[in-house]
Amino acid sequence: MEPTQAEIASAAAALRAGEVVAFPTETVYGLGASARDAAAVRRVFELKRRPMSHPLIVHLADARQLPQWAEPLSAAAQRLAARFWPGPLTLVLPRAAGVSDLVTGGQSTVAVRVPVHPVAQRLLAEFGDGIAAPSANRYGHVSPTRAQHVRDEFGASLRWLLDGGDCDVGLESTIVDCSGAVPRLLRPGSITLAQLRTVVPQIEAGAAQDSPRVPGSDAAHYAPGTALALVADDAIEGTVARSAAAGRRCAVLARRPPRGAVSVAAWIDAGADAVHYGHDLYANLRELDRAGAARILVQAPPDGDAWDAVRDRLRRAADPAAQSELNDALSPGVLT
Repeated sequence: MEPTQAEIASAAAALRAGEVVAFPTETVYGLGASARDAAAVRRVFELKRRPMSHPLIVHLADARQLPQWAEPLSAAAQRLAARFWPGPLTLVLPRAAGVSDLVTGGQSTVAVRVPVHPVAQRLLAEFGDGIAAPSANRYGHVSPTRAQHVRDEFGASLRWLLDGGDCDVGLESTIVDCSGAVPRLLRPGSITLAQLRTVVPQIEAGAAQDSPRVPGSDAAHYAPGTALALVADDAIEGTVARSAAAGRRCAVLARRPPRGAVSVAAWIDAGADAVHYGHDLYANLRELDRAGAARILVQAPPDGDAWDAVRDRLRRAADPAAQSELNDALSPGVLT
């Protein structure tokens, strides 16, 4: 059940009082504080154990609030906002005067979005201002897509949590930098590059040398506690068998059932549909993390625009030492 209006009002009052509130969006759960309250924003960094240099995303109820946070929008930003807001798109824009360095990571830009999730919308409307919110998990961990994931991360250290059920998308928002002359896709998400280019054809993929820092751009991120490695489709069963022979059982995330008998701690067939796979990705990684395996093996996602976000998250979730060990073993089809 969605939170009652009384619960929404209490959460908004808590934000005004400088407290931190976890809330659902269509992408993942956010750990929110008033974007104008420096002490509250610092508490978000402390709870997450997140480096202070990493910018946060300011969530707004309506694009009409943008002038308080960002300079006048470029034509490209206006078209993207008109097409994809409210929704899972974050725009990086020149920041307005007075926006806190804590929110921007000391940069001249600010990341903003208008979420579509009804609970997020109700909370933002009740609060009436911007909420700075990264994902509601410890820094670098798997993002939360259910309220229980947030409880597992923070326990009693987090007082306020609005339970809005499972997130509809399950992957963090697409981030587009519109602060320069050429718009750039800095983080892939459920809104694909092809979809963005139907609105702004000149968008480039990937960061330039002078692109701003954005959430989720670290080389290592979104990682379970169990070391994860990516393996090509035809190498999974062989890699599982070699690991088992060495006394180490693996847990597997694949897009198909196993071919023949395998000795694994767990095998999840997540299917071959990119949207469904992405929706379940973090919940599946959390389940495999609890399997007691020595390593999580993930069948590498296929090429194609629809899988860009999944490939990005899994590449960052992969443990460099585990990946290197597999590569050094010259296992056929192992990926770097």
